[in-house]
Amino acid sequence: MAPNGLAILIGAGPATGAGIARILASPAHGNLAVALLARRPEALDDLVKSLRSHAPDSIIEAFPTDTSPDKIRKTFAEIKAHQSFKDLKLRLAIYSIKNSSKKPFMQETFEDFMDPLESYVGGAMVFAQESLKRFFEDHGEKGLAEGAEKKGTIIFTGTLGALRCNAEYGSYGASRASVRQLAQALAKEMSAKGVHVAHAIANGRIIDEDSENTKSGKHIAAEAVGKTYLWLHQQDPTLWTHELDLRPAQEKF
Repeated sequence: MAPNGLAILIGAGPATGAGIARILASPAHGNLAVALLARRPEALDDLVKSLRSHAPDSIIEAFPTDTSPDKIRKTFAEIKAHQSFKDLKLRLAIYSIKNSSKKPFMQETFEDFMDPLESYVGGAMVFAQESLKRFFEDHGEKGLAEGAEKKGTIIFTGTLGALRCNAEYGSYGASRASVRQLAQALAKEMSAKGVHVAHAIANGRIIDEDSENTKSGKHIAAEAVGKTYLWLHQQDPTLWTHELDLRPAQEKF
């Protein structure tokens, strides 16, 4: 079965990224061709090989990159030119980058404090902008009020740090909260233009397995995240969810 569109996921790791990609690429679920982006080429290639071995008919390609503006823009150009994605329109873009920073505030330096604001928040900004350019290029400029259909979905994976912050996590909280606010601003600006923007707060460990730990709600199953993201993507303009709190049943509030 030919894929019905293209999905781009940056932050493709062996747990969350693997589960999301498997669901999106599966003909029984998303039936999307998937471009996976991550920093480490060897680990990314291993992930793609593993995914292909379980679903040989899926279209999954690797694009090593970090979140610097030039590299993200270059990667989007490479995705557009890639033969595997010929004639496919972008339908879904997921920003799922990990970032962590803990340091007593009086030991903090300006450079270290600002680093995730540039790499994580700046990366989110450029990734979103490139995704939006591609949505408008693929689906046109008309908005929903002019009779246009939904162009696609952008999902930002966040954490509880986007809502509240602990001691010694000032830089981390500032960066996570900034991406949440970016997602909200984009949702308000782009919804009427046909682009659904969502922010998902993931609380709890995510593992790529079907085990007693996931079945009992001790940990989040990565494929469950993929199914939730696909559900978000499949929402019609009659009802769009902007923010979700994702947690396993045993996670404490």
